[in-house]
Amino acid sequence: MGTGAARWAFVPGAGIAGRGGSATTRCSRLPQISRFCLDRAGAIRTYPSVGRSAKRTMMSMSTQMETPFDTSEEMATRYDPSKVEQLLYTWWESTGAFKPSGDGSPNEDPFVISMPPPNVTGGLHMGHAMFTTLEDIMTRYNRMKGRPTLWLPGTDHAGIATQLQVEKTLAEEGRSRQEIGREAFVDRVWQWKMEKGGYITKQIRRLGASCDWSRERFTMDEKLCEAVVATFTTLHQRGLIYRGEYMVNWSPNLQTAVSDLEVEFTEEDGFLYHFEYGIADSQDLEAEGKATYLPVATTRPETILGDTAVCVHPEDERYKHLIGRQCVVPITGRTIPIITDDYVDMEFGTGALKITPGHDINDYEIGKRHQLETMCILNKDATMNELCGKYAGMDRFECRKALWKDLEENGIAIKAEKYTNRVPRSQRGGEVVEPLVSKQWFLSMESLAKPALEAVRSGEIRIVPERFERTYEQWLENIHDWCISRQLWWGHQIPVWYVDGTNENEFIVAANEEEAYEMGREKFGSDVALTRDTDVLDTWFSSGLWPFSALDWPEDDSEDLGRFYPTTVMETGYDILFFWVARMIMMGIELTGKVPFQTVYLHGLVRDSKGRKMSKTLGNVIDPLEVIDNYGTDALRYSLVTGSTPGQDISLSMERIETNRNFANKLWNVGRYIVGSLADLAEEERSTLDNVFHSNFRNEIGGLALPERYIISRLHQLEAVVSDSLESYSFGESGRLVHDFLWDEFADWYIETSKTRMFGDDEDAKKESRKTLVYVLDSCLRLLHPFMPFVTEALWQRIPHNREKESALISAAWPEVGQVDEEAINRFNQIQALTRMVRNARLEYQVEPQKKIEMTVVADDDELLRDLGAEAGILALMAKVTPD
Repeated sequence: MGTGAARWAFVPGAGIAGRGGSATTRCSRLPQISRFCLDRAGAIRTYPSVGRSAKRTMMSMSTQMETPFDTSEEMATRYDPSKVEQLLYTWWESTGAFKPSGDGSPNEDPFVISMPPPNVTGGLHMGHAMFTTLEDIMTRYNRMKGRPTLWLPGTDHAGIATQLQVEKTLAEEGRSRQEIGREAFVDRVWQWKMEKGGYITKQIRRLGASCDWSRERFTMDEKLCEAVVATFTTLHQRGLIYRGEYMVNWSPNLQTAVSDLEVEFTEEDGFLYHFEYGIADSQDLEAEGKATYLPVATTRPETILGDTAVCVHPEDERYKHLIGRQCVVPITGRTIPIITDDYVDMEFGTGALKITPGHDINDYEIGKRHQLETMCILNKDATMNELCGKYAGMDRFECRKALWKDLEENGIAIKAEKYTNRVPRSQRGGEVVEPLVSKQWFLSMESLAKPALEAVRSGEIRIVPERFERTYEQWLENIHDWCISRQLWWGHQIPVWYVDGTNENEFIVAANEEEAYEMGREKFGSDVALTRDTDVLDTWFSSGLWPFSALDWPEDDSEDLGRFYPTTVMETGYDILFFWVARMIMMGIELTGKVPFQTVYLHGLVRDSKGRKMSKTLGNVIDPLEVIDNYGTDALRYSLVTGSTPGQDISLSMERIETNRNFANKLWNVGRYIVGSLADLAEEERSTLDNVFHSNFRNEIGGLALPERYIISRLHQLEAVVSDSLESYSFGESGRLVHDFLWDEFADWYIETSKTRMFGDDEDAKKESRKTLVYVLDSCLRLLHPFMPFVTEALWQRIPHNREKESALISAAWPEVGQVDEEAINRFNQIQALTRMVRNARLEYQVEPQKKIEMTVVADDDELLRDLGAEAGILALMAKVTPD
């Protein structure tokens, strides 16, 4: 490699080549360039320049409209989220930026999304961060598209969780809810809600959620309570709500039925107990030398006391001779039948299954098919009841030990082998849940499921990703009636009044007590006495009404209901597709005659970097608020969305969050460079830059130089792809594309190219470059705003824009795709390829990073030679080649 002053030569030839050494040059002398670079962490670095001062002052343009911070101050060298996030959020909310635009005219097309209401007791976790980010992206994008946009927030009363919180508080005071009574307890819950209920919504605000807080709802608000009562009375009148006995999940500590969603199965070490079920009147078997007992295995020996049959497979040759005979329940001496059912797995255990219809859901179904007696052997607190003889009053687990000991002593026990059990535990209380037959209120689901199935099959409702449509169909095709009553005090009390003295066999369903007595006196006489049902409704019952009850259903004259229902999208986790989404669809169709939303978007679970579920036990929980404090909201949001695809779990690491913090800083310093290049402009050019985004500049790029045509054309291609991706709910792909363009193309290539203009003598080239810089950055900030709202707004406020048309980026227009010059893209790609070749050669020959080299380019493409001659400064700056 040559030393000293290097020279370039552009020589016609058979290809493109680069070499070191001296050569003659025919290119004009290039302007000296200040080497002003952005490193990968996003920090600005300045180096000594030839003939120019390296230090440049970065000043923002003066603003004409009030902003939440002084944009005339010099921009810091690093982006500090803590200095802008709270200011911007307060400014957005106080200026009404979160409210839907439009006048409610019939031809408008609003975008509406209902926030899945987090528990009022909750603290922010990564699941909240995920849904908030995704829903805010949809909301901000559609708002910028000009659609009247409503993101409706709210919280759920969370019956069990909230009641537990207040009961714990009472316990610390040495009291219980039973001691203070229901009315006083409910008052305490409301007091607790008023003191602590706003904590979760304050945290969601920190995530940048641009929802209309003026419309915030709570599932125990007066209007939503009215909606719940109207739903219950309507469905009861239609014959869909009934009272009956059925198998439920019973929480002994909470003393209530709980939903399937509130039961978590854990793998726990236990035992599989094998014992003998003696055959009644077995003398004939003994005489024939055959076994006089059935070997049976169970993980819950205490349930033997409630067995009402032993079941074998009809094709099991081992037991065919016993079918129809009686066997003796150990310890109790009761005789029960030996029956057959295809449900039995001949390969599992002994192939003989004890049937306890009162305490196992599968046994309950078998019992119904064979008309077996259903015995309940447990009290509500999970102690053994009076049917259990000497074991009555024992805790279920104490009974297990005592009964097994008795089996051993009676020679009936065969063995107890170690076994891993799937144990059902209450999500809230942690205790083992018991399957229990109980008298409850139920909602008949079959007739509700049919139109809900058809809504998805016909395409009226779309599920994203599509593969979950089959999961949805399978659940609705095999749906069971829903137990909607809970034995709690906090929640929507069931609107049923029992007629005293009828053993609850006579009851009245009414909207309120006054109406109940009016109906009761008409039917049972003026002296009728009524007692209200003490149960409340399952929390999911009121949640199932959320898309329309939050819009003031059942009010016929509700402006919001008429304007915003049906909603557009329901976004939530795939794990509650059955428990919540399907129920909203069924309730919406049944009660309003319309589907509640057009699209269901399902996100995955947030896991740690190793793909494990986050838990305190593993010590791998990432606290969203700590992340925001240390890295900023934008870094967290961007990490969540760009690491995910619809319906797939995301593995989140602190390294990824740190990388995206650096991206925010890189973007900040790109803006800092551009703002600094706009100092001391003439009023005419400043006005041009203020209006460049809303001018026809995007379609008039033919007269620009090659690098400007290239970057604007690539921007327009990006805008088309990002818009299409957002419309198809490919949020992760959209965010990654904007990042790659900003980092790899705009910052790494055009920002560097612009320096060949800014430090040159061609004033027209400078103006073109400034216009291009502002136009591209403005457009990119708009594209990135739904993902990273704070840093983009903070930067946008500092660059030129028409403040009379647009005062805030949150409500600014989404970019329109402009002219694309494919030829310019291809020609500039050749310059990029040559630059990379030179860089690679420098690495290969271990040239010192700052050392200039000489190069000769040989090409048979005259157009390429002209491009290289015109843009020789790019190679000089980016390939470290010094011109003559």
